[in-house]
Amino acid sequence: MPARIFRDVGNTDMKYKNRVRSRIANLKDAKNPDLRRNVLCGAITPQQIAVMTSEEMASDELKEIRKAMTKEAIREHQMARTGGTQTDLFTCGKCRKKNCTYTQVQTRSSDEPMTTFVVCNECGNRWKFC
Repeated sequence: MPARIFRDVGNTDMKYKNRVRSRIANLKDAKNPDLRRNVLCGAITPQQIAVMTSEEMASDELKEIRKAMTKEAIREHQMARTGGTQTDLFTCGKCRKKNCTYTQVQTRSSDEPMTTFVVCNECGNRWKFC
């Protein structure tokens, strides 16, 4: 396993050390006996574990937690985008499309102009102006 990590990284700097430490920590994790068992029985080779991502090494419980958190973040993001008024008056600086939603809010004192928050419905780019 260390030889494969060395081959990928190319030297023994912090990146190499961190990757080796990560593998050791994941193999020692009491909440993840499946990973250790799979390596010991040969279902996962040392070369495979050397290139696995943290998501691939995670326990089933942690994978479910991450999946739930991702689902919740997507739901919250979609809820945040539903407010506002859809328009084609603004052009997105990122994708150049005109499918946008905007909201105007009084963020400063009442004698100042309102701040307009714009979200591109195509690429998700966000910007504001006064």
